[in-house]
Amino acid sequence: MNFVALLIPALFLGLFAFALVKKVKLYDCFTEGAKEAVPLILSVFPYLAAMLILSELFSASGLADMLTGFLSPCFEFLGIPPEIAPLVLVKPFSGSGSTALLSELFAAYGPDSYIGRCAAVAYGSGETVFYISAVYFAGSKKKLARPIAVSLVANFLGVVLGCLLCRVL
Repeated sequence: MNFVALLIPALFLGLFAFALVKKVKLYDCFTEGAKEAVPLILSVFPYLAAMLILSELFSASGLADMLTGFLSPCFEFLGIPPEIAPLVLVKPFSGSGSTALLSELFAAYGPDSYIGRCAAVAYGSGETVFYISAVYFAGSKKKLARPIAVSLVANFLGVVLGCLLCRVL
C-alpha cells in the first residue's frame, strides 16, 4: 500500500487523538467554524457569480474569437503558436474552459507535438487571474487594477518563456 495514501487519514486520526487528550469538544468546534464560514460565502458569492458570468459572455459573444484572430500574428511573432492563442486568452478567465481547450489541442495535435507542449506549458504556467482576484479580494476596499495587471503580465510572460523553452528543448 502507498504510504502517501495513508497520510491524510493518519493526520485526521492524530488530530482527533490530540483533541481528545486536550479535552476539546470536536463537534462544537466544528459547528462554530461552520457558522463563521457562512458570512464569508455570502460576501464572496456576488464576485464569483460576476466573474463566471463575464467569462461565459466573453466566450459566447464571439469576443474571444475576434480577439484571438486579432492577436494571433502578435503571438506568432513572440513565439507562441497561433493555435494556442484561444487557450492563452481564456486561461485568465476560466479554468474549465481552458481545460476543454487544452483537451481539444491535445486531440488535434497530440501532447508530444510542439503545439501540445506549448499548450501544456501555457495551461500550467497560468492562473485564472480574475477568479482568484474575485475570491481573494472580495471584501477588500483596495484598488485591484495593479495586482490584476501584474498577474496578467506574469501569466503572459510565463507563456512566452515556456514556448521559447519548448522550442529550444
